[in-house]
Amino acid sequence: MVESQERSDDIQLVEKNLQLILSSNSYDLAHEDLELLNSDEMRGVRMLLEISKPEQILEKEKIISTIIVFGGANISDKLSTKRKLEEASKILKENPDSSQLKRKKDRLEKLYSMAHYYDSAREFSRIISRENQIKECRSHVIVTGGGPGIMEAANRGAFDADCKSIGLNISIPKEQHPNPFITPGLCFKFNYFALRKIHFVMRSIAAVFFPGGFGTLDELFELLTLRQTGMKNDIPIILFGKEYWSKTINFQLLADSGLIADNHLKLFRYADTAVEAWEIIRQEASI
Repeated sequence: MVESQERSDDIQLVEKNLQLILSSNSYDLAHEDLELLNSDEMRGVRMLLEISKPEQILEKEKIISTIIVFGGANISDKLSTKRKLEEASKILKENPDSSQLKRKKDRLEKLYSMAHYYDSAREFSRIISRENQIKECRSHVIVTGGGPGIMEAANRGAFDADCKSIGLNISIPKEQHPNPFITPGLCFKFNYFALRKIHFVMRSIAAVFFPGGFGTLDELFELLTLRQTGMKNDIPIILFGKEYWSKTINFQLLADSGLIADNHLKLFRYADTAVEAWEIIRQEASI
C-alpha cells in the first residue's frame, strides 16, 4: 500500500518535472525564443534581421528602384490644418491673455501657409507613379518614412494612381503609426535608425526633400555627405521650396567660409513645382 503510494507520487513528480522542462524557454528553438532575441547579446542578430527582412520582401516584389520623399510630419492638408487653426482661434478668444495659446495659433497659421507642400508632394508622387509604374508597379517606387504629413501625402499620391509605395516606419517612444496609404506588404517597422537609412538609400535613384524638421534635416545631410564623399552614386537631390530652404540653410555661407567646396553646391537642386522636380530627375537620372 505504502509502496504503491510512493510509486504514484514518483510518477506525478516526474510528470511535473517533464512539464517544467517542456515549458522552460531553454527548450524553445533559438529563433522562437523572444527573450533571447531581445537580449543585448543578440543585438547583432536583430540588426541582421532588419537588413534581411525588407530586402527579401522587396526582392520578391521586384522593386528595382525607388525615389525617396522626405518632409515634415506636421505639414497636413489645407482642410485639416484649417480646422485646427479655427479651433485654436476659438479657444484663444476665450482666453485672449494666454501666451501659450497665441503661440499655438501662430504656429498653426504658419503650418497652414505651408499646406500647399502637402498637395505638391501628393501631386509629385502621383506623377512619378503614373509615369513609371503603369504596367507592373516595380520601378521608381515612392518610399517615405511611413508617417503622417508629407510622408502621408507622398504615399497618398501613389495610392491615387493605384500604384505601389513603400513606408519605412520606426519604433520610437512616441509611437509613429503608419499612414493608411502605404501598399500593404510594403510597410516595414524598424528599431534601428541606421538600418532604416540603409534601406532608404540602397535602391534610390533620386531624393526629394520637402520642408521639415530635425528628421528631414538629418536625412538631408546624411545623403549630402554620402554624395560628397562618393559613397553614393550621382543621384539628384532636390530641395522642394526654394524660399524655405534658402532661409533654413545658408549653403553659400558654408562655401564662402571654405567649409565645403564650391562644387558641393551642385550636389542639390531647387524645385518649386511637382513637374519641375520630375523634370530634374528625368534629366539628371537619365530616365
